[in-house]
Amino acid sequence: MIEITSEPIDAGKITQAVGHAEDGAIVTFLGVVRDHDSGRSVRYLEYEAYSEMAVALMKGIATEISDRWSITHVAMVHRIGRLEIGDIAVAIAVGSPHRLEAFEACHYAIDRVKETVPIWKKEFYHDGAEWKDR
Repeated sequence: MIEITSEPIDAGKITQAVGHAEDGAIVTFLGVVRDHDSGRSVRYLEYEAYSEMAVALMKGIATEISDRWSITHVAMVHRIGRLEIGDIAVAIAVGSPHRLEAFEACHYAIDRVKETVPIWKKEFYHDGAEWKDR
C-alpha cells in the first residue's frame, strides 16, 4: 500500500496492511496537522503533489528500507488537498521480525519522504498563507 490520496487516512488500515504472522514488530508513524508553526497560529494546511512521481519515489524508499533492514512489509500514504488541525497528513508503517529494524526503517522512511518526494505544503494563518518546507 503506497499511495497519494485526497481521502482521510485510516491509521488502522495502514497498520493492518503490514501486519503478518512472521512479524514481531509493527512501527507506525503518523504525521498530524498541528495548530502552530514558528510561533504562528495555523488554521489549516493544503498539500499538493506530483502524484505519479511521488508514488514512484515512495516505492523506491520502500525498496530501499526493505533492502537495508529486515523489513517484510511497508505501507506509505500521503494525503493531499485541504487538511484540518488533527488530520493525518502522512502515515508510514513497517512490519519486521524485530523492533529495532522496524523503528530505524520507519524513521528513515519519513525522513526520505520529506527530503525527496514531490509534495508541497501551504500553511494558512489568520493573517495570510505561505508555502513551507515539509
